[in-house]
Amino acid sequence: MCKMKKPHVFIVLFLFFLQLVFPQKSTNKRAEWFVKDRFGMFIHWGIYSGAEGIWKGERLRNANNYAEWIQYRNSIAKEEYLTLLKRFNWDKIDVESWVKLAKASGMRYITVTAKHHDGFAMWNSDVGDYDLGNFIERDIIKELSESCKKHDIKLGFYYSHWVDWEHEHGWDHAKELTGISPKAYDTYWQEKVIPQVTELLTNYGDIAMMWFDMWIHHSKSCVTGEQLLQLKSLIRELQPNCLINSRLGLSVEEDGDIDFQTLGDNELGLEKKDFPWQSPGTVAHSWGYNAFETNYKSTSFLLQALIGNVSLNGNYLLNIGPNAHGEVPHEINSRLLEMGRWLEMYGESIYDTEAVDLRKDSHQWGRITQNRKKNTIYLHIFNWPLSRALNFTGVTNKPSKIYVLGKNGGKTLPFEHMGAFTKIRLPEQPPDPYVSVIAIEYKDRPNFRKGLVAQNNRGGYSLNPLNQIEQTELKGFQGQSKEGTVPKHMNISGNSSFKWHIYIEEEAQKRLDLSYFSDSEKNQSKITVRVDGKQLLSYPRYTGFTVGEPNKDWKIPKFKSHTLGTAQFTKGYHEVELSFEMEENHKTKFQWLWIE
Repeated sequence: MCKMKKPHVFIVLFLFFLQLVFPQKSTNKRAEWFVKDRFGMFIHWGIYSGAEGIWKGERLRNANNYAEWIQYRNSIAKEEYLTLLKRFNWDKIDVESWVKLAKASGMRYITVTAKHHDGFAMWNSDVGDYDLGNFIERDIIKELSESCKKHDIKLGFYYSHWVDWEHEHGWDHAKELTGISPKAYDTYWQEKVIPQVTELLTNYGDIAMMWFDMWIHHSKSCVTGEQLLQLKSLIRELQPNCLINSRLGLSVEEDGDIDFQTLGDNELGLEKKDFPWQSPGTVAHSWGYNAFETNYKSTSFLLQALIGNVSLNGNYLLNIGPNAHGEVPHEINSRLLEMGRWLEMYGESIYDTEAVDLRKDSHQWGRITQNRKKNTIYLHIFNWPLSRALNFTGVTNKPSKIYVLGKNGGKTLPFEHMGAFTKIRLPEQPPDPYVSVIAIEYKDRPNFRKGLVAQNNRGGYSLNPLNQIEQTELKGFQGQSKEGTVPKHMNISGNSSFKWHIYIEEEAQKRLDLSYFSDSEKNQSKITVRVDGKQLLSYPRYTGFTVGEPNKDWKIPKFKSHTLGTAQFTKGYHEVELSFEMEENHKTKFQWLWIE
Protein backbone atom coordinates (compact mmCIF):
# COMPACT_ATOMS: atom_id res chain seq x y z
CA MET A 1 0.00 0.00 0.00
CA CYS A 2 1.35 3.37 -0.99
CA LYS A 3 1.58 6.35 1.35
CA MET A 4 5.04 7.68 0.51
CA LYS A 5 7.43 6.39 -2.08
CA LYS A 6 10.77 6.99 -3.64
CA PRO A 7 10.89 8.02 -7.30
CA HIS A 8 11.80 5.28 -9.73
CA VAL A 9 15.53 5.34 -10.56
CA PHE A 10 14.81 5.47 -14.30
CA ILE A 11 12.58 8.51 -13.86
CA VAL A 12 15.19 10.32 -11.75
CA LEU A 13 17.85 9.71 -14.42
CA PHE A 14 15.47 10.69 -17.22
CA LEU A 15 14.52 13.95 -15.50
CA PHE A 16 18.19 14.68 -14.81
CA PHE A 17 18.87 14.18 -18.52
CA LEU A 18 16.07 16.59 -19.38
CA GLN A 19 17.60 19.17 -17.08
CA LEU A 20 20.93 18.89 -18.89
CA VAL A 21 19.40 19.06 -22.34
CA PHE A 22 16.73 21.69 -21.66
CA PRO A 23 17.96 23.95 -18.84
CA GLN A 24 15.22 26.44 -18.05
CA LYS A 25 17.36 29.55 -17.94
CA SER A 26 14.96 31.71 -19.90
CA THR A 27 11.56 31.77 -21.54
CA ASN A 28 10.75 29.13 -24.12
CA LYS A 29 8.88 30.02 -27.28
CA ARG A 30 5.58 28.64 -25.96
CA ALA A 31 5.65 31.00 -22.98
CA GLU A 32 6.48 34.21 -24.84
CA TRP A 33 2.86 35.37 -24.62
CA PHE A 34 2.82 34.51 -20.92
CA VAL A 35 5.67 36.82 -19.93
CA LYS A 36 4.21 39.53 -22.14
CA ASP A 37 0.65 39.41 -20.79
CA ARG A 38 1.62 39.16 -17.07
CA PHE A 39 -1.89 39.37 -15.55
CA GLY A 40 -4.63 36.75 -15.58
CA MET A 41 -7.92 35.76 -13.96
CA PHE A 42 -8.41 32.60 -11.90
CA ILE A 43 -12.00 31.33 -11.60
CA HIS A 44 -12.93 28.90 -8.84
CA TRP A 45 -16.49 27.84 -9.58
CA GLY A 46 -18.09 24.47 -8.96
CA ILE A 47 -20.68 22.60 -6.90
CA TYR A 48 -19.07 24.05 -3.77
CA SER A 49 -20.18 27.53 -4.88
CA GLY A 50 -23.72 26.51 -4.00
CA ALA A 51 -22.76 25.69 -0.40
CA GLU A 52 -21.38 29.20 0.20
CA GLY A 53 -19.10 27.92 2.94
CA ILE A 54 -21.83 26.40 5.10
CA TRP A 55 -23.46 22.95 5.32
CA LYS A 56 -26.63 22.20 7.30
CA GLY A 57 -26.05 25.21 9.51
CA GLU A 58 -22.41 24.41 10.16
CA ARG A 59 -19.61 26.52 8.74
CA LEU A 60 -16.63 25.04 7.00
CA ARG A 61 -14.56 22.94 9.39
CA ASN A 62 -11.34 24.80 8.85
CA ALA A 63 -10.15 28.25 9.84
CA ASN A 64 -8.76 28.93 6.36
CA ASN A 65 -12.34 29.28 5.03
CA TYR A 66 -11.43 27.64 1.70
CA ALA A 67 -15.05 27.04 0.69
CA GLU A 68 -14.12 24.77 -2.24
CA TRP A 69 -12.97 22.17 0.32
CA ILE A 70 -16.33 21.92 2.09
CA GLN A 71 -17.21 18.44 0.81
CA TYR A 72 -14.03 16.99 2.29
CA ARG A 73 -13.91 19.14 5.43
CA ASN A 74 -17.55 18.61 6.41
CA SER A 75 -17.73 14.96 5.30
CA ILE A 76 -20.55 15.47 2.81
CA ALA A 77 -21.74 12.35 1.00
CA LYS A 78 -21.60 12.45 -2.79
CA GLU A 79 -25.37 12.16 -3.23
CA GLU A 80 -26.02 15.04 -0.84
CA TYR A 81 -23.24 17.14 -2.32
CA LEU A 82 -24.93 16.92 -5.72
CA THR A 83 -28.11 18.46 -4.30
CA LEU A 84 -26.24 21.77 -4.19
CA LEU A 85 -26.68 21.99 -7.96
CA LYS A 86 -30.34 22.83 -7.32
CA ARG A 87 -29.18 26.14 -5.86
CA PHE A 88 -27.73 27.26 -9.20
CA ASN A 89 -29.81 29.61 -11.32
CA TRP A 90 -28.83 28.32 -14.74
CA ASP A 91 -30.96 30.88 -16.56
CA LYS A 92 -29.14 33.71 -14.85
CA ILE A 93 -25.55 32.48 -15.14
CA ASP A 94 -23.69 34.49 -17.78
CA VAL A 95 -20.12 33.27 -18.21
CA GLU A 96 -19.43 36.00 -20.77
CA SER A 97 -19.74 38.51 -17.92
CA TRP A 98 -16.66 36.91 -16.33
CA VAL A 99 -14.73 37.35 -19.55
CA LYS A 100 -15.86 40.96 -19.85
CA LEU A 101 -14.76 41.57 -16.27
CA ALA A 102 -11.34 40.08 -17.04
CA LYS A 103 -11.06 42.31 -20.10
CA ALA A 104 -12.08 45.44 -18.20
CA SER A 105 -9.62 44.55 -15.43
CA GLY A 106 -6.65 44.42 -17.78
CA MET A 107 -6.34 40.64 -17.56
CA ARG A 108 -5.08 38.86 -20.65
CA TYR A 109 -5.93 35.23 -19.85
CA ILE A 110 -8.34 33.13 -17.78
CA THR A 111 -7.82 29.85 -15.94
CA VAL A 112 -11.04 28.14 -14.84
CA THR A 113 -11.52 25.15 -12.53
CA ALA A 114 -12.62 22.51 -15.03
CA LYS A 115 -12.30 19.85 -12.31
CA HIS A 116 -11.43 20.64 -8.72
CA HIS A 117 -10.61 18.17 -5.94
CA ASP A 118 -14.26 17.12 -5.65
CA GLY A 119 -13.78 15.28 -8.94
CA PHE A 120 -16.81 16.90 -10.60
CA ALA A 121 -16.25 17.83 -14.24
CA MET A 122 -17.71 21.24 -15.11
CA TRP A 123 -18.26 20.24 -18.73
CA ASN A 124 -20.21 17.62 -20.66
CA SER A 125 -17.80 14.72 -20.20
CA ASP A 126 -18.16 11.25 -21.68
CA VAL A 127 -16.03 9.86 -18.84
CA GLY A 128 -18.41 8.50 -16.24
CA ASP A 129 -21.50 10.41 -15.13
CA TYR A 130 -20.02 12.80 -12.57
CA ASP A 131 -20.12 15.90 -14.74
CA LEU A 132 -22.27 18.95 -15.40
CA GLY A 133 -23.53 17.58 -18.70
CA ASN A 134 -25.57 15.00 -16.79
CA PHE A 135 -27.51 17.71 -14.95
CA ILE A 136 -27.98 20.63 -17.35
CA GLU A 137 -28.20 21.00 -21.12
CA ARG A 138 -25.64 23.81 -21.34
CA ASP A 139 -21.90 23.30 -21.81
CA ILE A 140 -20.46 26.02 -19.58
CA ILE A 141 -16.88 25.36 -20.65
CA LYS A 142 -17.81 25.66 -24.31
CA GLU A 143 -19.58 28.96 -23.64
CA LEU A 144 -16.52 30.23 -21.78
CA SER A 145 -14.26 29.12 -24.61
CA GLU A 146 -16.37 30.96 -27.18
CA SER A 147 -16.53 34.10 -25.03
CA CYS A 148 -12.77 34.11 -24.54
CA LYS A 149 -12.23 33.83 -28.28
CA LYS A 150 -14.74 36.64 -28.89
CA HIS A 151 -12.95 39.01 -26.48
CA ASP A 152 -9.39 37.94 -27.35
CA ILE A 153 -8.71 36.38 -23.95
CA LYS A 154 -6.60 33.22 -23.70
CA LEU A 155 -8.22 30.27 -21.89
CA GLY A 156 -6.60 27.77 -19.58
CA PHE A 157 -7.95 24.88 -17.52
CA TYR A 158 -7.35 24.04 -13.90
CA TYR A 159 -7.51 20.26 -13.55
CA SER A 160 -7.04 18.44 -10.24
CA HIS A 161 -5.09 15.38 -11.35
CA TRP A 162 -3.61 14.18 -8.07
CA VAL A 163 -6.60 14.63 -5.74
CA ASP A 164 -10.06 13.33 -6.63
CA TRP A 165 -12.62 12.71 -3.88
CA GLU A 166 -15.15 11.06 -6.20
CA HIS A 167 -13.29 8.25 -7.91
CA GLU A 168 -12.93 5.06 -5.90
CA HIS A 169 -9.20 4.95 -6.56
CA GLY A 170 -8.50 8.68 -6.65
CA TRP A 171 -6.45 10.24 -3.89
CA ASP A 172 -8.06 11.96 -0.95
CA HIS A 173 -6.15 12.73 2.21
CA ALA A 174 -8.18 10.29 4.28
CA LYS A 175 -6.19 7.62 2.42
CA GLU A 176 -3.21 8.68 4.48
CA LEU A 177 -4.79 6.32 7.02
CA THR A 178 -5.15 3.35 4.68
CA GLY A 179 -2.81 3.96 1.76
CA ILE A 180 -3.56 3.02 -1.83
CA SER A 181 -1.87 0.54 -4.12
CA PRO A 182 -0.05 1.84 -7.20
CA LYS A 183 -2.21 -0.43 -9.35
CA ALA A 184 -5.45 0.99 -7.95
CA TYR A 185 -4.27 4.57 -8.36
CA ASP A 186 -3.22 3.90 -11.94
CA THR A 187 -6.75 2.64 -12.60
CA TYR A 188 -8.04 6.09 -11.65
CA TRP A 189 -5.32 7.72 -13.74
CA GLN A 190 -6.06 5.76 -16.90
CA GLU A 191 -9.86 5.71 -16.49
CA LYS A 192 -10.35 9.35 -15.61
CA VAL A 193 -7.35 11.68 -15.80
CA ILE A 194 -6.04 10.77 -19.24
CA PRO A 195 -9.42 10.63 -21.05
CA GLN A 196 -10.76 13.80 -19.39
CA VAL A 197 -7.65 15.85 -20.17
CA THR A 198 -7.96 14.50 -23.71
CA GLU A 199 -11.52 15.85 -23.87
CA LEU A 200 -10.50 19.29 -22.60
CA LEU A 201 -7.70 19.56 -25.12
CA THR A 202 -9.76 18.23 -28.02
CA ASN A 203 -13.21 19.80 -27.75
CA TYR A 204 -12.63 23.46 -26.85
CA GLY A 205 -10.22 24.94 -29.36
CA ASP A 206 -6.80 26.35 -28.53
CA ILE A 207 -6.01 26.02 -24.84
CA ALA A 208 -3.35 28.36 -23.47
CA MET A 209 -2.41 26.37 -20.37
CA MET A 210 -3.14 23.36 -18.22
CA TRP A 211 -2.92 24.39 -14.58
CA PHE A 212 -2.36 21.47 -12.22
CA ASP A 213 -2.52 21.61 -8.45
CA MET A 214 -0.17 19.12 -6.83
CA TRP A 215 1.51 21.35 -4.26
CA ILE A 216 4.08 18.72 -3.27
CA HIS A 217 6.69 16.90 -5.33
CA HIS A 218 5.40 13.68 -6.88
CA SER A 219 7.95 11.64 -4.91
CA LYS A 220 5.95 12.45 -1.79
CA SER A 221 2.66 11.34 -3.35
CA CYS A 222 1.11 8.30 -4.99
CA VAL A 223 1.60 9.76 -8.45
CA THR A 224 4.51 8.24 -10.32
CA GLY A 225 6.99 10.01 -12.57
CA GLU A 226 5.86 7.75 -15.42
CA GLN A 227 2.26 8.93 -15.02
CA LEU A 228 3.30 12.59 -15.04
CA LEU A 229 5.41 12.10 -18.16
CA GLN A 230 2.46 10.31 -19.80
CA LEU A 231 0.21 13.27 -19.02
CA LYS A 232 2.78 15.79 -20.19
CA SER A 233 3.33 13.89 -23.43
CA LEU A 234 -0.42 13.81 -24.05
CA ILE A 235 -0.62 17.59 -23.72
CA ARG A 236 2.36 18.13 -26.01
CA GLU A 237 0.75 15.84 -28.59
CA LEU A 238 -2.75 17.34 -28.53
CA GLN A 239 -1.86 21.00 -27.97
CA PRO A 240 1.86 21.66 -28.61
CA ASN A 241 1.58 25.33 -27.60
CA CYS A 242 -0.26 24.69 -24.33
CA LEU A 243 1.68 25.72 -21.21
CA ILE A 244 2.13 23.37 -18.25
CA ASN A 245 2.80 24.58 -14.71
CA SER A 246 5.13 23.10 -12.11
CA ARG A 247 2.25 21.85 -9.96
CA LEU A 248 2.03 19.02 -12.41
CA GLY A 249 4.45 17.60 -9.86
CA LEU A 250 7.72 18.29 -11.67
CA SER A 251 9.79 21.34 -10.79
CA VAL A 252 11.28 23.63 -13.44
CA GLU A 253 14.72 22.73 -12.10
CA GLU A 254 14.35 19.00 -12.80
CA ASP A 255 12.37 19.23 -16.04
CA GLY A 256 13.16 22.04 -18.46
CA ASP A 257 10.04 21.18 -20.44
CA ILE A 258 7.84 22.63 -17.68
CA ASP A 259 6.81 26.07 -18.89
CA PHE A 260 6.41 28.04 -15.67
CA GLN A 261 6.72 27.73 -11.93
CA THR A 262 3.68 28.15 -9.70
CA LEU A 263 4.38 29.59 -6.27
CA GLY A 264 2.31 28.74 -3.20
CA ASP A 265 -1.21 30.09 -2.75
CA ASN A 266 -1.01 33.86 -2.21
CA GLU A 267 2.77 33.62 -2.14
CA LEU A 268 4.35 36.65 -3.79
CA GLY A 269 7.79 36.70 -5.34
CA LEU A 270 10.86 37.31 -3.19
CA GLU A 271 13.59 37.12 -5.81
CA LYS A 272 14.16 37.57 -9.51
CA LYS A 273 13.94 34.33 -11.50
CA ASP A 274 15.28 33.68 -14.98
CA PHE A 275 12.33 31.51 -15.96
CA PRO A 276 8.59 32.29 -16.10
CA TRP A 277 6.71 32.01 -12.82
CA GLN A 278 3.36 32.98 -11.37
CA SER A 279 1.60 33.66 -8.08
CA PRO A 280 -2.00 32.48 -7.69
CA GLY A 281 -3.76 34.96 -5.42
CA THR A 282 -7.14 35.84 -3.99
CA VAL A 283 -8.86 39.19 -3.56
CA ALA A 284 -10.60 37.77 -0.53
CA HIS A 285 -9.30 34.73 1.35
CA SER A 286 -11.37 31.80 0.10
CA TRP A 287 -10.99 30.71 -3.51
CA GLY A 288 -14.51 29.38 -3.90
CA TYR A 289 -17.45 31.59 -2.95
CA ASN A 290 -17.88 31.99 0.81
CA ALA A 291 -20.88 34.02 1.96
CA PHE A 292 -19.11 34.89 5.23
CA GLU A 293 -16.03 36.38 3.58
CA THR A 294 -14.91 39.73 4.99
CA ASN A 295 -11.16 39.53 4.49
CA TYR A 296 -10.75 41.54 1.28
CA LYS A 297 -7.41 42.92 0.16
CA SER A 298 -7.19 46.58 -0.86
CA THR A 299 -6.68 47.73 -4.44
CA SER A 300 -3.31 49.21 -3.42
CA PHE A 301 -2.20 45.84 -2.06
CA LEU A 302 -3.29 44.01 -5.22
CA LEU A 303 -1.59 46.50 -7.53
CA GLN A 304 1.60 46.36 -5.51
CA ALA A 305 1.45 42.56 -5.62
CA LEU A 306 1.12 42.61 -9.41
CA ILE A 307 3.89 45.19 -9.83
CA GLY A 308 6.15 43.42 -7.36
CA ASN A 309 5.85 40.12 -9.23
CA VAL A 310 6.42 41.68 -12.65
CA SER A 311 9.48 43.50 -11.27
CA LEU A 312 10.92 40.03 -10.56
CA ASN A 313 9.89 38.47 -13.92
CA GLY A 314 6.69 37.01 -12.48
CA ASN A 315 2.98 36.91 -13.33
CA TYR A 316 -0.10 37.34 -11.16
CA LEU A 317 -3.17 35.11 -11.44
CA LEU A 318 -5.93 36.79 -9.42
CA ASN A 319 -8.98 34.79 -8.40
CA ILE A 320 -12.69 35.52 -8.47
CA GLY A 321 -15.18 33.17 -6.80
CA PRO A 322 -18.62 33.56 -8.39
CA ASN A 323 -21.65 32.38 -6.44
CA ALA A 324 -24.24 29.86 -7.61
CA HIS A 325 -25.88 32.51 -9.80
CA GLY A 326 -22.56 33.29 -11.45
CA GLU A 327 -22.32 36.65 -9.65
CA VAL A 328 -18.95 38.01 -8.60
CA PRO A 329 -18.92 39.56 -5.09
CA HIS A 330 -19.06 43.35 -5.17
CA GLU A 331 -15.75 43.81 -3.32
CA ILE A 332 -13.91 41.59 -5.82
CA ASN A 333 -15.65 43.14 -8.82
CA SER A 334 -14.89 46.71 -7.71
CA ARG A 335 -11.23 46.04 -6.97
CA LEU A 336 -10.66 44.33 -10.30
CA LEU A 337 -12.25 47.23 -12.17
CA GLU A 338 -10.07 49.68 -10.23
CA MET A 339 -7.03 47.67 -11.26
CA GLY A 340 -8.27 47.75 -14.84
CA ARG A 341 -8.55 51.53 -14.80
CA TRP A 342 -5.02 51.74 -13.42
CA LEU A 343 -3.71 49.39 -16.12
CA GLU A 344 -5.49 51.37 -18.81
CA MET A 345 -3.37 54.34 -17.71
CA TYR A 346 -0.13 52.60 -16.78
CA GLY A 347 -0.27 49.21 -18.52
CA GLU A 348 2.81 50.07 -20.54
CA SER A 349 4.82 49.57 -17.35
CA ILE A 350 3.42 46.04 -16.80
CA TYR A 351 2.76 44.31 -20.12
CA ASP A 352 5.82 43.10 -22.01
CA THR A 353 8.15 44.26 -19.23
CA GLU A 354 10.70 42.45 -17.11
CA ALA A 355 12.98 42.79 -14.10
CA VAL A 356 15.92 45.17 -14.03
CA ASP A 357 19.35 44.02 -12.96
CA LEU A 358 19.12 45.53 -9.47
CA ARG A 359 18.13 44.16 -6.08
CA LYS A 360 14.37 43.99 -5.69
CA ASP A 361 14.31 45.98 -2.44
CA SER A 362 17.03 48.47 -3.34
CA HIS A 363 14.65 51.44 -3.35
CA GLN A 364 12.25 52.00 -0.47
CA TRP A 365 9.89 54.07 -2.59
CA GLY A 366 8.74 51.12 -4.73
CA ARG A 367 9.59 48.73 -7.57
CA ILE A 368 11.12 48.97 -11.04
CA THR A 369 10.23 47.32 -14.36
CA GLN A 370 11.90 47.53 -17.75
CA ASN A 371 10.44 47.40 -21.24
CA ARG A 372 11.65 44.20 -22.89
CA LYS A 373 12.23 45.89 -26.26
CA LYS A 374 12.57 49.64 -25.67
CA ASN A 375 15.20 51.53 -23.68
CA THR A 376 12.67 52.56 -21.06
CA ILE A 377 12.40 51.74 -17.38
CA TYR A 378 9.45 52.44 -15.10
CA LEU A 379 9.61 53.55 -11.48
CA HIS A 380 6.50 52.44 -9.57
CA ILE A 381 6.22 54.73 -6.57
CA PHE A 382 4.42 53.16 -3.62
CA ASN A 383 5.70 55.80 -1.18
CA TRP A 384 5.57 59.35 -2.56
CA PRO A 385 8.61 61.12 -0.98
CA LEU A 386 7.85 64.00 1.38
CA SER A 387 10.77 65.91 -0.13
CA ARG A 388 9.19 65.58 -3.59
CA ALA A 389 12.60 64.41 -4.79
CA LEU A 390 13.01 60.83 -5.99
CA ASN A 391 16.45 59.28 -5.54
CA PHE A 392 17.17 56.60 -8.11
CA THR A 393 20.42 54.62 -7.91
CA GLY A 394 21.87 52.06 -10.25
CA VAL A 395 21.87 53.22 -13.90
CA THR A 396 25.00 54.87 -15.30
CA ASN A 397 23.41 56.16 -18.53
CA LYS A 398 22.16 59.71 -18.52
CA PRO A 399 18.39 59.72 -19.20
CA SER A 400 17.21 61.40 -22.37
CA LYS A 401 13.76 62.05 -20.90
CA ILE A 402 11.91 61.53 -17.63
CA TYR A 403 8.15 62.00 -17.38
CA VAL A 404 5.02 61.01 -15.51
CA LEU A 405 3.52 58.05 -17.31
CA GLY A 406 0.00 58.68 -18.53
CA LYS A 407 -2.44 57.58 -21.19
CA ASN A 408 -1.70 60.52 -23.48
CA GLY A 409 1.83 61.29 -22.34
CA GLY A 410 2.55 62.87 -18.98
CA LYS A 411 4.41 65.86 -17.64
CA THR A 412 8.17 66.01 -18.28
CA LEU A 413 10.14 66.11 -15.02
CA PRO A 414 13.41 67.93 -14.28
CA PHE A 415 16.31 65.77 -13.10
CA GLU A 416 20.01 65.68 -12.32
CA HIS A 417 22.21 62.73 -13.25
CA MET A 418 25.63 61.96 -11.79
CA GLY A 419 27.48 58.66 -12.19
CA ALA A 420 24.96 56.00 -11.19
CA PHE A 421 22.62 58.40 -9.42
CA THR A 422 19.58 60.27 -10.74
CA LYS A 423 17.59 62.76 -8.67
CA ILE A 424 14.14 63.45 -10.08
CA ARG A 425 12.01 66.43 -9.06
CA LEU A 426 8.45 65.19 -8.56
CA PRO A 427 5.14 67.04 -8.74
CA GLU A 428 3.75 68.22 -5.42
CA GLN A 429 0.91 65.70 -5.53
CA PRO A 430 1.12 62.07 -6.72
CA PRO A 431 -0.66 61.70 -10.08
CA ASP A 432 -2.35 58.46 -9.03
CA PRO A 433 -4.06 57.62 -5.72
CA TYR A 434 -2.79 54.01 -5.82
CA VAL A 435 0.60 53.80 -7.55
CA SER A 436 2.14 56.58 -9.66
CA VAL A 437 4.59 55.65 -12.40
CA ILE A 438 7.59 57.58 -13.66
CA ALA A 439 9.03 56.62 -17.06
CA ILE A 440 12.73 57.09 -17.84
CA GLU A 441 13.85 56.90 -21.46
CA TYR A 442 17.46 56.29 -22.46
CA LYS A 443 19.20 56.61 -25.79
CA ASP A 444 20.72 53.15 -25.35
CA ARG A 445 19.86 50.10 -23.29
CA PRO A 446 20.17 51.01 -19.57
CA ASN A 447 23.52 50.01 -18.07
CA PHE A 448 23.06 48.86 -14.47
CA ARG A 449 25.75 49.25 -11.85
CA LYS A 450 25.03 46.22 -9.70
CA GLY A 451 25.80 45.99 -6.02
CA LEU A 452 25.21 49.62 -5.10
CA VAL A 453 23.17 50.40 -2.01
CA ALA A 454 20.60 52.97 -3.08
CA GLN A 455 20.16 56.31 -1.39
CA ASN A 456 16.80 56.32 0.37
CA ASN A 457 14.13 59.00 0.53
CA ARG A 458 15.90 60.81 3.37
CA GLY A 459 19.16 60.97 1.47
CA GLY A 460 20.81 58.32 3.64
CA TYR A 461 22.20 54.83 3.12
CA SER A 462 21.12 51.85 5.21
CA LEU A 463 23.83 49.18 5.01
CA ASN A 464 22.84 45.78 6.35
CA PRO A 465 23.83 42.10 6.00
CA LEU A 466 21.39 41.53 3.12
CA ASN A 467 22.65 44.32 0.82
CA GLN A 468 26.40 43.83 1.26
CA ILE A 469 28.56 43.08 -1.78
CA GLU A 470 29.39 39.49 -0.86
CA GLN A 471 26.30 37.42 -0.07
CA THR A 472 27.61 33.96 -0.82
CA GLU A 473 27.46 33.00 2.86
CA LEU A 474 25.16 34.51 5.45
CA LYS A 475 26.12 32.21 8.28
CA GLY A 476 24.77 33.66 11.49
CA PHE A 477 22.00 35.67 9.86
CA GLN A 478 18.67 35.61 11.71
CA GLY A 479 15.37 36.89 10.39
CA GLN A 480 12.74 38.71 12.40
CA SER A 481 11.42 36.91 15.45
CA LYS A 482 9.06 37.52 18.35
CA GLU A 483 6.48 39.00 15.95
CA GLY A 484 9.08 41.39 14.57
CA THR A 485 10.15 42.91 17.88
CA VAL A 486 13.56 41.29 17.35
CA PRO A 487 14.74 42.69 13.97
CA LYS A 488 16.77 40.99 11.26
CA HIS A 489 20.40 40.83 12.30
CA MET A 490 23.70 39.03 12.00
CA ASN A 491 25.05 37.16 15.01
CA ILE A 492 28.71 38.14 15.44
CA SER A 493 31.34 36.19 17.33
CA GLY A 494 35.05 36.18 16.61
CA ASN A 495 36.11 38.24 13.60
CA SER A 496 33.64 39.28 10.88
CA SER A 497 33.61 41.89 8.14
CA PHE A 498 31.11 43.33 5.68
CA LYS A 499 31.53 45.47 2.56
CA TRP A 500 29.18 47.73 0.64
CA HIS A 501 29.40 50.01 -2.37
CA ILE A 502 27.61 53.37 -2.45
CA TYR A 503 27.56 56.36 -4.78
CA ILE A 504 27.77 59.88 -3.35
CA GLU A 505 26.40 62.57 -5.66
CA GLU A 506 28.30 65.47 -4.11
CA GLU A 507 31.16 65.94 -1.66
CA ALA A 508 29.95 66.05 1.93
CA GLN A 509 30.73 65.12 5.51
CA LYS A 510 28.39 62.40 6.70
CA ARG A 511 27.58 60.87 10.07
CA LEU A 512 27.79 57.12 10.64
CA ASP A 513 25.46 55.36 13.09
CA LEU A 514 25.61 51.67 13.97
CA SER A 515 22.69 49.67 15.39
CA TYR A 516 23.53 46.55 17.36
CA PHE A 517 22.98 44.49 20.49
CA SER A 518 25.95 43.77 22.77
CA ASP A 519 25.92 41.43 25.76
CA SER A 520 29.18 42.54 27.39
CA GLU A 521 29.91 45.52 29.63
CA LYS A 522 33.63 45.26 28.87
CA ASN A 523 34.99 47.38 26.01
CA GLN A 524 37.67 44.96 24.84
CA SER A 525 36.21 44.12 21.43
CA LYS A 526 36.63 46.42 18.45
CA ILE A 527 34.40 47.81 15.71
CA THR A 528 36.10 49.45 12.74
CA VAL A 529 34.59 51.29 9.79
CA ARG A 530 36.85 52.01 6.81
CA VAL A 531 36.01 54.45 4.05
CA ASP A 532 38.57 55.04 1.31
CA GLY A 533 41.46 54.01 3.53
CA LYS A 534 40.36 56.12 6.50
CA GLN A 535 38.91 54.46 9.56
CA LEU A 536 36.66 55.04 12.53
CA LEU A 537 37.36 52.92 15.59
CA SER A 538 34.74 52.13 18.20
CA TYR A 539 34.09 49.66 21.01
CA PRO A 540 30.81 47.78 21.47
CA ARG A 541 28.76 49.13 24.34
CA TYR A 542 26.51 47.01 26.48
CA THR A 543 22.93 47.56 25.29
CA GLY A 544 21.06 45.30 27.67
CA PHE A 545 17.60 43.89 27.22
CA THR A 546 14.10 45.23 26.90
CA VAL A 547 10.48 44.01 26.86
CA GLY A 548 9.15 43.26 23.41
CA GLU A 549 5.48 42.99 24.31
CA PRO A 550 4.05 44.25 27.61
CA ASN A 551 2.59 41.79 30.12
CA LYS A 552 3.86 38.72 28.27
CA ASP A 553 7.19 38.12 29.99
CA TRP A 554 8.70 38.98 26.63
CA LYS A 555 12.39 39.70 27.26
CA ILE A 556 14.36 40.46 24.11
CA PRO A 557 17.81 41.85 23.21
CA LYS A 558 17.82 45.64 22.91
CA PHE A 559 19.13 46.99 19.62
CA LYS A 560 20.41 50.56 19.97
CA SER A 561 21.84 53.05 17.49
CA HIS A 562 25.31 54.44 18.33
CA THR A 563 27.04 57.33 16.56
CA LEU A 564 30.51 56.26 15.47
CA GLY A 565 31.61 59.64 14.14
CA THR A 566 31.78 61.42 10.79
CA ALA A 567 33.60 60.77 7.52
CA GLN A 568 34.36 62.97 4.54
CA PHE A 569 32.99 61.60 1.28
CA THR A 570 34.04 62.87 -2.13
CA LYS A 571 31.72 62.74 -5.12
CA GLY A 572 31.72 59.27 -6.70
CA TYR A 573 31.86 55.59 -5.80
CA HIS A 574 32.94 54.44 -2.36
CA GLU A 575 33.57 51.16 -0.60
CA VAL A 576 32.49 51.00 3.02
CA GLU A 577 33.87 48.19 5.18
CA LEU A 578 32.64 47.27 8.66
CA SER A 579 34.78 44.92 10.78
CA PHE A 580 34.17 43.28 14.13
CA GLU A 581 37.00 41.91 16.29
CA MET A 582 35.25 40.20 19.16
CA GLU A 583 36.89 39.02 22.35
CA GLU A 584 36.21 35.47 23.50
CA ASN A 585 32.69 34.97 24.89
CA HIS A 586 31.60 38.42 23.69
CA LYS A 587 28.67 38.29 21.28
CA THR A 588 27.18 41.09 19.23
CA LYS A 589 24.14 41.19 16.98
CA PHE A 590 24.68 43.58 14.05
CA GLN A 591 21.58 45.20 12.53
CA TRP A 592 22.57 48.12 10.27
CA LEU A 593 25.08 50.86 9.53
CA TRP A 594 23.44 54.17 8.64
CA ILE A 595 25.24 56.92 6.66
CA GLU A 596 23.66 60.34 6.29
